[in-house]
Amino acid sequence: MSGCDAQPYFRIFNPITQSKKFDAKSKFIRHYVPKIAGLSDRDIHAPWLAKPDALKAAKISLGAEYPQPLVDHDAARKRTRARYDVVRGPGKRSAAEIDEE
Repeated sequence: MSGCDAQPYFRIFNPITQSKKFDAKSKFIRHYVPKIAGLSDRDIHAPWLAKPDALKAAKISLGAEYPQPLVDHDAARKRTRARYDVVRGPGKRSAAEIDEE
């Protein structure tokens, strides 16, 4: 997911949060990823976090019908924020401080 951000400060978007916010009824996902259409609106945004019973009911096997995640978003976010703080230099507010506003 990419695009322009009108905010004048550094942000890292969470694709799962954005998906839930802007496709709450999962219409986009169900249209473009029909193999996971059987999941609930709650589970469809992150199938790898769905309970085994939910995956079984939807006839989904992670790694077969739907891949495991390629990126650990939380770990990547932490690495990116650390890099950003280095670039900002000493004496500047960290990304974490900016997030707290």
